[in-house]
Amino acid sequence: MSSSQGDRGGLSQPAPNTNIQDVFDNPIQTAATCNTPEAQISSVLDEVSPSSTSSFEMLDTESVPPPYQEVQPHWFFCRRVDDSDSWHPFSREDSDKLENACNTVRDKEEDVVVAVEGERYDVHVKKRKRYAVYWEQGPTEVRRCTWFYKGDKDTRFLPYSEEFSKRLEEAYLIAVTLDEWKRKLDFPTGETVILHNPKLIMHYQPVGMQDEWVSSPSEQTRPCTVKRGVENIAVEIPDGEPEKVDHLVFMVHGIGPACDLRFRSIIQCVNDFRSVSLSLLASHYKRSQQEGHIGRVEFLPVNWHSALHGDATGVDKDIHRITLPSISRLRHFTNDTLLDLFFYNSPTYCQTIVDTVASEINRLHTLFKQRHPEFDGAVSVVGHSLGSLILFDLLTNQRNESKARGGVPSGEHSSLSSDTLEQTLTKLGLQQYLETLLAENVDMESLALCQDSDLRDLGIPLGPRKKILHYIKKKRLPEHCKTATGHQTLECDPPHGTSDGNQPSGLPAHQPLFHREFFTTSAVDYEYFDVGIGQSNGGIAKGQVSIDYPQLAFYPQTFFAFGSPIGMFLTVRGLKRIDPNYSFPTCKSFYNIYHPYDPVAYRIEPMIVSEVDSEPMLIPHHKGRKRMHLELKDSLTRMSMDLKNNVLGSLRTAWQSFTRLPVAALPPVDEGELYANYTTPQEAHVDSAAARKEDKCTDFWTKLVEWPKAFQKHNLKGVYTEAECSGSAEQTEQPKIKMGMLNGGRRIDYVLQEKPIESFNEYLFAIQSHLCYWESEDTALLLLKEIYDKLGVAFEQPQQ
Repeated sequence: MSSSQGDRGGLSQPAPNTNIQDVFDNPIQTAATCNTPEAQISSVLDEVSPSSTSSFEMLDTESVPPPYQEVQPHWFFCRRVDDSDSWHPFSREDSDKLENACNTVRDKEEDVVVAVEGERYDVHVKKRKRYAVYWEQGPTEVRRCTWFYKGDKDTRFLPYSEEFSKRLEEAYLIAVTLDEWKRKLDFPTGETVILHNPKLIMHYQPVGMQDEWVSSPSEQTRPCTVKRGVENIAVEIPDGEPEKVDHLVFMVHGIGPACDLRFRSIIQCVNDFRSVSLSLLASHYKRSQQEGHIGRVEFLPVNWHSALHGDATGVDKDIHRITLPSISRLRHFTNDTLLDLFFYNSPTYCQTIVDTVASEINRLHTLFKQRHPEFDGAVSVVGHSLGSLILFDLLTNQRNESKARGGVPSGEHSSLSSDTLEQTLTKLGLQQYLETLLAENVDMESLALCQDSDLRDLGIPLGPRKKILHYIKKKRLPEHCKTATGHQTLECDPPHGTSDGNQPSGLPAHQPLFHREFFTTSAVDYEYFDVGIGQSNGGIAKGQVSIDYPQLAFYPQTFFAFGSPIGMFLTVRGLKRIDPNYSFPTCKSFYNIYHPYDPVAYRIEPMIVSEVDSEPMLIPHHKGRKRMHLELKDSLTRMSMDLKNNVLGSLRTAWQSFTRLPVAALPPVDEGELYANYTTPQEAHVDSAAARKEDKCTDFWTKLVEWPKAFQKHNLKGVYTEAECSGSAEQTEQPKIKMGMLNGGRRIDYVLQEKPIESFNEYLFAIQSHLCYWESEDTALLLLKEIYDKLGVAFEQPQQ
């Protein structure tokens, strides 16, 4: 038997050499034909094989043959992983839907499409193909499975083809009905299936040419175990997903096509994150889910890497021409991943990346609304690594004036449409190009969409082209941004904020909400630098090359950043601080989530409240406790501090008792009375010097006692807000810190708890820490809490 899966499961005409009905109806006649070579080989196979009839005569000898029961089919789909096919079962709900559809279209010509897996895939029942709905993916095979096999090298049972399973089922029906077992089926490929009894069915590979050193055919072949029905194999059938969708989340990946150490795509990583969220909903929102108050959260991937490195841009071909041939694998990895950072800082490719992300999000949102017309929930966005920076720049350039959004916000070109094309060209002194533009049916709206290359193709010289583009750019810019642009050089100095971090009332209205220090330079032409992150907020300087940011078709509820370098990029762009009053124009919540060992992650809160040294918020463990090694670390820290305080306190008391002279207990006296007891001022000064010496000694021991606390604060300063490095039992609660309006006054930086094995060597797990978010239960639970807290759904901590 061939070891390939297609040979076992893809036999189109598996007609046995001997008719199955004749075999079981005429056993005597069959025995009389054993003088043929094939029959002799089969006879030897029955006698010598370790899986032959004689080896299993003792099995089920006392059991009564069960009556025939029709096998219950289950539907499986094929998934291509690492150049090999793996078969996975549909959920029972999806399998039942496919079975009902199969029974419906059995005698019909038209095909039926069934939505499965949360309507992310469509199955064409007659074609037996599964197609992705939201992303580009090749069709995969689907099977109605009843019989399965497993070889010695297989880790799981694999399904036979439907035609092969049908032949096996026919033979099984005859054997059960007539109670005729211990028979075999020979197929044209040389494969043999032996039905020993209802619980023991073996599949042998072809015997082939018998070699001299092979004593029997059984030594040349190892049979596969055959099982009937999905209930008889060890396979985990997934639970079905709730049909109701409460919230929609778009997830944008970072650099490169792979998102984890297994080099999986964003689609596979988002599938894992979705599975983790479903299991957490079943455990932490069990009662609400059982009562039907909640459904599920849908996560959809947003892929922009393929558009950047595709044939449309041609950038890969250009990079390949200049790449050195040495260390080719490392250079290929660099070109495919790290160069994305440089592409995003290029005005040309930054425009491509931002347009791709925005258009893909809008496309997915529109398609999701079409397939879920009853959906009325909110939408959030998630960005990992560079993807978080892309979303940050995109959200800071959204406009909240237009309510009607159809890809392009209404009123975007309102200032351009006030004048006709002829009037505009007359203002610019370019009337001679009116006929050229009219010949191509160009009006003011289409002129606003033209680029420099379009005007060059029309034969317009460089000078007139620059005039037209500059005029359109000025008209597009809102009036308040023009004012901010005019005063930009005056507002670059850092403002003198108040002690609470708020903007002083005396500052002008166009004070920028992002601030950078003023630098004098003549090498940079600031005309080509965008001064409007969030232009509706008064022109926020960012030092980034200007591009046109598209508008999203919805207002995001929350922005989650995983392992984000936003803080570093803002600092490199020259931004010193973020004004506490600043918030995204269309998104009111922002969470910066990171692993403590993530080398790419940076904080955001110190750029908002720089005068307060606050630790990030510790994300609770999804099982409702701190990790054991962190609790042990906190306990040992408190114990050592108590021990040091007690020991040093005893030493200080003993030293004071030795150095202080015994004096009688006297009532307190005033300073005047004290000096009155001295006859001369010299005596008073001597006693005063002795008192100062004693005070210095006391201060020395006080500092010595306080030294462990200072050392703990300086060197053992961690990221754990619950661990207070105080030796006293009475601990004062820290005042609540307001972190500005970027997250509605709430905390922004949230840190995960590292695993015990990660704490041994943080450098060893640095790369893994940057890619751990897709399978992190703690991260997924934080998202679910934020989403369902706003829906008024209570969180339930499961009992351990």
